[in-house]
Amino acid sequence: MAGQIASSGKASNIYSGYGLRLMLPSWLLIGILLVIPVGIMLVYSFLTKEFRGGVIWEFSLVAYDQFFFDRGLFGDEEPVIEWTYISIFWRSIWQAGLATLLCLIIGFPTAWFIATRPTNTRAVWLFLITIPYWVNLLIRTISMKFLIRDEGPMNEFLLWTGVLSEPLSIINTNVAVQLGLFYSYLPFMVLPIYASVERYDFAYSEAAADLYASKWTILRSVILPVVKPGIIAGCILVFVPSLGAFLAPDLLGGAKTFMIGSLIEEQFKGNAGNWPFGAAAAMILLSMVLVVLIFYARAQNQEATK
Repeated sequence: MAGQIASSGKASNIYSGYGLRLMLPSWLLIGILLVIPVGIMLVYSFLTKEFRGGVIWEFSLVAYDQFFFDRGLFGDEEPVIEWTYISIFWRSIWQAGLATLLCLIIGFPTAWFIATRPTNTRAVWLFLITIPYWVNLLIRTISMKFLIRDEGPMNEFLLWTGVLSEPLSIINTNVAVQLGLFYSYLPFMVLPIYASVERYDFAYSEAAADLYASKWTILRSVILPVVKPGIIAGCILVFVPSLGAFLAPDLLGGAKTFMIGSLIEEQFKGNAGNWPFGAAAAMILLSMVLVVLIFYARAQNQEATK
């Protein structure tokens, strides 16, 4: 027994002192694919727009000023708050929040259903959840547009059954964008919650039921506190990409459904683009995401220290 413990200790210390070297590949990938691009974007946000596209290497705060303030056509008027871009940002927040809520409402029961199936069938249910997402997001979004258009299969079926007397005009509305976001990121909610529910000990629910707790009380006081990490992780995984999405707003929405991701994308297109302004908008979006993640990390640390 002592020999086994000694050999186990020796195995656990075999890489002692090599931690930095083992982490080097990860650091290189993070530096090349994340830190350097974000750093370039940060620098570009402080540069000046070149008239024919691109940038002039003159540092200024014009891009950030343009996002928050309107100084008139020639820039010589008194600054007033630029509500256009702020409203786009706000629209992105509530669209992403609503998509997160819808994914949670549908994703939690779905994850619970899968986790409570027999062990030998769970893989099949997970396969059915994930198989549509083997197809490129662009193709799936275009398919959604074909499905819900005025002459699409959905409207034709509803007209044929007599449910509707005229087709629903969903395309180029907030509803269409919401459907696109919901469909795009639903598995990001289901899978983390499934992982939490799968580890849940159902003896807790049985004990609460034996103490005459109602089903709502068991859900609220027993199940949700245990699976909360999966719910929070799923909400973050849905909210963050939904906030910066541009395919769903571009293909399913219109000018009235413009989101921050579409605004950023437009600034890097052709000679009419404004790279510094697009970079500034991207940095504002990134800062907001970081604030959300910092609050989440602090909440997790506070719970861990209790």
